Amino acid sequence: MVVQVCVGSSCHLKGSPEIVELLQNAIEENNLGDEITLVGSFCIGKCNRIGVTVQVDDDIHTGITRENFKEFFREQIVQKLG
Repeated sequence: MVVQVCVGSSCHLKGSPEIVELLQNAIEENNLGDEITLVGSFCIGKCNRIGVTVQVDDDIHTGITRENFKEFFREQIVQKLG
């Protein structure tokens, strides 16, 4: 699975460094390092007013924030791997 985080200027201002850190920690805590490739990307083209854009394989998710990160990780990453 490839998880791509937008680190373009808009998402950077909305917290992409924090989302990258949360993803790194969650991947490590769940021992998913062999199953997930985490990469940064410039604009994915789906800017949102709130939060960061993250692409999981071919699915684009907008509005990822610290507050909804756990739900996003569980539903869009862990469940899809299981």
